[in-house]
This record gives sequence, structure tokens and C-alpha cells, in this order.
Amino acid sequence: MMLSLQTRSPSFSLIFSPFKPYFPPFKSQPRFSTIRMSSSQSVVEHIVLVKVKDGTEPSKVSAMVNAMNSLASIDGVLHLTAGSVLRNGPTTAFTHMLHSRYPSKDHLQAYNVHPSHIAVATGLIFPISDDVMVVDWVGAKTTLNPSATGSGLRVRFLKLKEDVGDDRDEVLSVVRGVKEGVGELSCGENFSPERAKGFSIASLAIFPGRKELESVKLEEGLVKVVEHVEDAMVVDYVVP
Repeated sequence: MMLSLQTRSPSFSLIFSPFKPYFPPFKSQPRFSTIRMSSSQSVVEHIVLVKVKDGTEPSKVSAMVNAMNSLASIDGVLHLTAGSVLRNGPTTAFTHMLHSRYPSKDHLQAYNVHPSHIAVATGLIFPISDDVMVVDWVGAKTTLNPSATGSGLRVRFLKLKEDVGDDRDEVLSVVRGVKEGVGELSCGENFSPERAKGFSIASLAIFPGRKELESVKLEEGLVKVVEHVEDAMVVDYVVP
């Protein structure tokens, strides 16, 4: 399956490998109670993109989305929203997205191995999905609430060329600097390479609403780093 993102500069393309469900090795984790964080603290961002199989019964899709949103009750989850994707790059085929946040990698690990999470993934997501992609990174805690109904979210993933070397920091700097029309931005390096299909740089832009989100072009900011990028993906989502 070939996916491409057309920009005003040379196009980016992505070839997905066959979908292989992945769970990290089980490790016992402590329960986490009330979490207090200041606005200056970082958070762990967790993005799951799902491509539902063509012809799937709507009731099964609804059951999947409802179950994904129910995972917000797991200890350590600061925020979670899941639903249909608003728009992708021209040929990106993902249909649904989940975004959640955690105060640390340990909290994310506890979520990953939690029985409820595993049950939703194996029982409701994998059976009706052609493809799943997961990206995790540590980003700055924002003041805008990504859970607020109607908020617009834009996730961007970059796969860098092998010879990027010291220019990696330059790419991160450029992505962090994409502020035009963006309410707030969280950016970082992916730390779950086994599930991210080679994408190593990720960002999440939060907009007050759909209008503000749609006013900014999908490719905004990518042209500045095209010489260092092998593939790119952009997905828009509005909190239901």
C-alpha cells in the first residue's frame, strides 16, 4: 500500500509493511493515583492511527471507538480522545485516531500492558483493521485542553534520511517553529520505533477549533525540511 503526501516541494511517499500486532513485554507496574503536574512539566504523547477495513459493519466501528475512549479511565491517563479522522494527506488511508497523554514513560508502559487496553486492542481493533501505527514521544505540556469538544488536532510524522546526521536537531528546531495558525505545539523524537514504521520525528498541533485547523495547509512547514526528509505524514482530527 503506497501512501504519499503532496507538497509544493518534491512529494513524500510512504510504503507500509504488513500489519503486525505488537505488545511490549509484560512487566508488573505500580498503580498510579492522583497526578498533579505544573504547566512547565513535560508529558508523554501517544498517537495510534487505525485503518478500518473497507466494508466493516458500522456497529463494529462504533464499538471500537467507544471501547478506545473507555481507556481514559485507566490509572495514569491524563487525557484520551478517539474517533474518526477529519482528513489526511491526499492518499493517507488511516480512518481513526487515538491521542492520549501520560506523565511519564512508566505510566504509558502501565497503560500498554493493562488488561483493559489489551482486551480492546485484540478484541475490537485488530479484527477490523488493515493497519495500525503507533508513535510515542516526550513533549512540552500545553495549556490548551486537547480533550475539549471541537478542538482541532494535527499530527505530523517525519521519517528522516539515513545521512541526516547532525542536521537532525535542525529538523526538530524547524518543526518546533511551525507556529503559523497553531494554538500550541508539542514536538519530539519517537521512542517506540518498533511500531512507528520508521517515523522518528513527531509533532502535535492543537487548535481552538475546526475552523482554525482547516485554515492551515496540511503541508505547512514541511517545505523547509524537505531535503532531510524521506517520508512524511499529516493527519487532522477534531475532538468529537
